[in-house]
Amino acid sequence: MSEGSYGQFCPVAMAAEILCSRWTLLLLRELVSGSTRFNELRRGVPRMSPALLSKRLKDLEAAGIVTRHRAADEPGTIAYRLTKAGEDLRPVIEAVGAWGQRWIETDASLKNLDPNLLMWDIRRNIDPKPMPRKRSTIEVIFSDLPKAQRTWWLVVAPGQEVDLCSSDPGFDVDLYLATDLRTLTEIWMGYLTAARAKREGRLTITGSRPLEASLTSWLTLSTFAKVDKLVA
Repeated sequence: MSEGSYGQFCPVAMAAEILCSRWTLLLLRELVSGSTRFNELRRGVPRMSPALLSKRLKDLEAAGIVTRHRAADEPGTIAYRLTKAGEDLRPVIEAVGAWGQRWIETDASLKNLDPNLLMWDIRRNIDPKPMPRKRSTIEVIFSDLPKAQRTWWLVVAPGQEVDLCSSDPGFDVDLYLATDLRTLTEIWMGYLTAARAKREGRLTITGSRPLEASLTSWLTLSTFAKVDKLVA
């Protein structure tokens, strides 16, 4: 019997032995969301130590949930991919997230504010299609954070991956979003609309009018933002 084993033949118990160790569900969330490189995974779980991340990836590999291979576009770099067993966990992860969105109180969720995770999640969910056919740079300024975490840049090029920068990339800024961390998190999670935040003076938007007008098209919000919340 392995350490921490429930000692039960029940499939729920057997699955829990693999999936319920600390950070494992969050790591699977990142893999399901499309992260494949070690550094990408770290950005999605910024409070997880690199050593524990490596261990959890090895555990998932041993369980047949993840496979690793050489990245075709970057020789010498390891990439991680969900196996068929891993892909079968996609609806499980989505269901857990939907349950949390529906039943965890809003104030409880908003006690766990994290600019790194928020901006990384925004970055990977931006839809470039409604944006102008040129590079667009969006600067996000958090008025309530210390200088090291206050300013972020999203650089979007047509047909290319969106880049997230915590230092100035040197491009002309097309759109500025100035707000506080809680407000942008509320918008991202679907608790508050950008229009209402702007009316209430909690969000200031300046710069490109076309980018501002199409904000709700390219800022697609969290995967769970459309889940109806049943507790306040």
